[in-house]
Amino acid sequence: MISVSRLNGSPMWLNALMIETVEETPDTYVTLITGKRIIVLEKAAEVIAMVKEYYSEIGIHAATIKVQQTEELS
Repeated sequence: MISVSRLNGSPMWLNALMIETVEETPDTYVTLITGKRIIVLEKAAEVIAMVKEYYSEIGIHAATIKVQQTEELS
């Protein structure tokens, strides 16, 4: 889970695995795989960095790199 802030400043925890897209137009919209869109105070780059850190913590990033390397060898 990653911690983000709603527009009113209240904290909210998002399941990083459910995030489909993050866009900044100029507000930052996080779209979940369910189709729900959430506006957050953090910039898109901050949200993306938190997601990458979360993936690294749970080992998904390393697994993704290993799969890519295996596919490149085929």
